[in-house]
Amino acid sequence: MRKMRFVGVRVVVFGIVAVGVAGLVVSGLWNALLPAILGLPAIGFWQALGLLVLSRLLFGGHGGGWGSRMRKARLARGWAHLTPEERERFRQAMGPCGPRRFGEADEAEKV
Repeated sequence: MRKMRFVGVRVVVFGIVAVGVAGLVVSGLWNALLPAILGLPAIGFWQALGLLVLSRLLFGGHGGGWGSRMRKARLARGWAHLTPEERERFRQAMGPCGPRRFGEADEAEKV
C-alpha cells in the first residue's frame, strides 16, 4: 500500500513538471517568434497554458494520441498471428461490437 502512494506521488509530480515545462516552451516560442513575425504581443506563462488547453480542445482529438495508436498496433500484430479458429473464438467473445476492422482484412485475404 505504501509503495502505491509513492508511485502516485511520482506521477503527480511528473505531471506538474511536464505541464510547467510545456507552458514555458510555448511561451518562449511564442515570445521569440510571433512578436517579430506578426507583431503580436508577448504572452506570459498562464496565457501559454491557456493556449495549450485551447489547442487541445480544438485540435487534440480528446483522448486519442500515441497510447491509442500503440494499442491498435499491438492488437493488429496479435491478430495477424492468430489462427482462423482463434479469430472466430475472439469475435464471438467480443460480441457484435467487436473489432470489425481486423475481420475485414481477413475477408479480403480470403477473396
